[in-house]
Amino acid sequence: MQQPILLARLSRRGLLLGLAQGLATLALCEAVRADEPATISFDGLYKSFGVLGFQFSDRATSLRGQEVRMLGYMAPPLKPESHFFVLTREPLAICPFCQSDADWPVDIVVVFMKAVTPMVSAGQKVAVSGRLEIGSAIDAETGFVSQIRLVDASFHVT
Repeated sequence: MQQPILLARLSRRGLLLGLAQGLATLALCEAVRADEPATISFDGLYKSFGVLGFQFSDRATSLRGQEVRMLGYMAPPLKPESHFFVLTREPLAICPFCQSDADWPVDIVVVFMKAVTPMVSAGQKVAVSGRLEIGSAIDAETGFVSQIRLVDASFHVT
């Protein structure tokens, strides 16, 4: 029986060299992934919510203060250029941010940009990366209340 050409030419040294190169490539890919922010979804933000309030999820709590990535839609901004916007699960026609703390919707996140940035259409999906902050906070400049924020953020249209 004739051996396949690949096996006939494969030596122990060649096998070990190929294995070492494969492991080095895998380690490089893992290092690149380790530098990417963790992704969190709207469903992953809260453990529970109801008439007695809400609890942040274990995942959101563990990612507090870390760089994260979220996908969603930019709610209609108050101005064409701004340093913040509201990220929503679905496209919205009105600003959901202009509410009290008690009425806070669980499917929005306030995004504070690194700099004043032109906003995009409310129907375009965006990927946002920023440092995750959780807990009730009032923005000193606008007076708006938020429960979950991405700060020092950037975004791109997907």
